[in-house]
Amino acid sequence: MATFPFSAIVGQQEMKLALLASAVDARIGGVMIFGDRGTGKSTAARALASTLPPIRTVEGCRYNCEPETSGTCPDPCTSKRIRKIAVPFVDLPLGSTEDRVLGTLDLEKALARGEKRFEPGLLAKAHRGFLYIDEINLLEDHVVDLLLDVAASGENLVERDGLSVRHPARFVLIGSGNPEEGELRPQLLDRFGLSVDVRTPDDIDERVEIMRRCDALERNPDAFAAKWKSADAKVLRQIERAKTGLPKIKTPAKILRDTAALCKAVGADGLRGELTLMRSARALAALESAPTVTREHLKTMAPLTLRHRLRRDVLDETGSTVRIELALAELFG
Repeated sequence: MATFPFSAIVGQQEMKLALLASAVDARIGGVMIFGDRGTGKSTAARALASTLPPIRTVEGCRYNCEPETSGTCPDPCTSKRIRKIAVPFVDLPLGSTEDRVLGTLDLEKALARGEKRFEPGLLAKAHRGFLYIDEINLLEDHVVDLLLDVAASGENLVERDGLSVRHPARFVLIGSGNPEEGELRPQLLDRFGLSVDVRTPDDIDERVEIMRRCDALERNPDAFAAKWKSADAKVLRQIERAKTGLPKIKTPAKILRDTAALCKAVGADGLRGELTLMRSARALAALESAPTVTREHLKTMAPLTLRHRLRRDVLDETGSTVRIELALAELFG
């Protein structure tokens, strides 16, 4: 089935912003998308991945290594030829074993030839791309722990069956789930950089437009893609410009103090909230081609960064987003 163009997605501005910010700066730590079924969670993630330009890699390398870094992975990467591949988008299915995720001994070669050869897992395939986990709240906790550790370090270390293998694994981790089917542990939620709540649209016109666009894609995928090609190209230029400009973005001392004051006011545990809010606000500034992070960037990204890091008060029925908005109003007016 044809990929739905990113620019053609109706509404869901917060989700699209979170995905764009993560594409600009992978250090933000990925996106957790909670919401109703059929609200375009996986569609948006796939659409963004397909919008990005192909990446250069060494031909025959199973780890998607950049030509400039050949020789840094378990494969010899002896080929002098370079090929371009689409940005990896890897689905991690429920029930995946630790071996499937991390990689393991290639049993076929071990039994047939007596060779000890490492068979890369899903983390190697997702290197330099996206790793998407639907219904992440139903995934076994120990597997989620492994994923988050690798996503944070950018490296996968496997030591088993007489093998000791280390390879790069830098990817944008995207998880989605329905809260009604079970919640993630707070310590796991905290490891995601951004969190988005997606709801079924209430506006009738918006729902009708979604139907029209989905129908147009099914009837003539090529024509629909051509219609949105220019808009997607604009998104691509925006991301590339933001990536180039990101190192030059200035973050004034006043903004850093505002960031710390806000996190303290809402009661966010630890310092991961401050760091992620600083990075995501900087990514937003880069997307807008602004030279400096402003308080408006901070206010825009605060709900996405902090809503999943707040402690729950059983005596307070106020939602996380409302608590953040109240704190923003009290601190900054």
